[in-house]
Amino acid sequence: MVPYLALPEGGEWIVILVIVVLLFGAKKLPELTKNAARAMNEFKKVQNGEDDEKPAVEPSSTEAGNRGAEGVREERGGS
Repeated sequence: MVPYLALPEGGEWIVILVIVVLLFGAKKLPELTKNAARAMNEFKKVQNGEDDEKPAVEPSSTEAGNRGAEGVREERGGS
């Protein structure tokens, strides 16, 4: 059976690591790994249904109705 997705092994990982270091530089690697870890954590949170962002509370239609035309006119510039 031939696998559809062959993962790199042994020496191939070393070649990949050398290419990454050459492309991004040794100073950028810690920052890149931090960003990758944050992205992975955010992805896991979304997968688990944990959402940090709360939906914005919109004024109900009764509050807008109670202001009437005078309140709307004042918001638009008072003409």
